[in-house]
Amino acid sequence: MFGNKVPKPSGRIDSLIGVGAVVEGDVGFTGGLRVDGVVKGNVTATGDQAGTLVLSELACIEGEIRVSHAVLNGTVLGAVHAGEYVELQAKARVTGDVYYRSLEIHLGAVVQGRLVHREPAGLGNVLALKAAVASD
Repeated sequence: MFGNKVPKPSGRIDSLIGVGAVVEGDVGFTGGLRVDGVVKGNVTATGDQAGTLVLSELACIEGEIRVSHAVLNGTVLGAVHAGEYVELQAKARVTGDVYYRSLEIHLGAVVQGRLVHREPAGLGNVLALKAAVASD
């Protein structure tokens, strides 16, 4: 239980979709991805490493996001599925449901959808303890 720590993201960006770029189709990545342009498709972290998505202020993703960590400051038109945490910065605009374990919302961020908290893995198997009855 205490030994199963989720790997922290490295904080580095391995891939970049730059300002003015428009990607039509699904994007799969490992490590870190920063989006400054537009993605018209789903964005998914692949592999067994923690995947971090950073979406800048003027960027837009029209599709579903599936990552372990998301830092959003642009526009998302689709659901956000984060295995660990989501940070919605002041300019974030999400139209879709947000699934998270940890959530940070800055003043000004907007979510048009549901915020759905997910329990950490393994908590579904917790057994309830019953008080022992003393026998005389």
